[in-house]
Amino acid sequence: MHKLLFGAAAALLFASAVDADELKIPDVAYPALAHHAASPEAFAPAHWSVEAKAVGDLNGDGVPDTAFVLRDHDPRNVLANKDGFGPDPFDTNPRILAVAFANPGGGYDLAVQNHVLITRPTESNIDDAFDASDGLSIKRGAVNVTLHLFANAGGWTAGSMSYAFRYQHGRFELVGYDSNMIQRNSGQTDDLSVNYSTGKVKVSTGTIDGGASKVRWRALPAHAPLTIDSVGDGMEFDPDHPPR
Repeated sequence: MHKLLFGAAAALLFASAVDADELKIPDVAYPALAHHAASPEAFAPAHWSVEAKAVGDLNGDGVPDTAFVLRDHDPRNVLANKDGFGPDPFDTNPRILAVAFANPGGGYDLAVQNHVLITRPTESNIDDAFDASDGLSIKRGAVNVTLHLFANAGGWTAGSMSYAFRYQHGRFELVGYDSNMIQRNSGQTDDLSVNYSTGKVKVSTGTIDGGASKVRWRALPAHAPLTIDSVGDGMEFDPDHPPR
């Protein structure tokens, strides 16, 4: 069931491919961030700014580190949208997720730069996946990224996907994944929670009317550890069939 759900969610993202072609989404050249900067804002290249940031110890040295999301502000990526679906103008400017460790001498040293996990808005019938108010946090020593799925046309599936990355083995590895989906036409809910440390998967199915959920547990298929860079597009990720 969840395999079908993830497939449906991915299909939604491409349901308006014709519209995307008509909008002529511009290509983007992603800048390389500096290796060291005094603050998250100082990492931002020209025409980019910090949209969200979080602070917390990520490498166990007792000093607060930082994770932040940068957003481009190129006017060429803001498109007129006259198809009747979604915002007009339609902002397709991309984002960069970055993590930096606090340097004992001051400032921060860049540890990760990724522009794939947080999906770029390219389909006007689908809401922007990232919300700065709840999309990024640091909890229990892990970087948490949440993406939202909602189509104003083209599908009934809506919900959110959350990723938890912990610094271990010299890199930020995926240690937790949660998906909470609802079928807006039927009210069915489908929740999936993956603990990569234990290899256990919890699957819950219910309805929004408050009835008891059906819960089952299963083992996660064996595969190599995933990192921020290897997860790929966060809206297309399937824990049972991860990118290779």
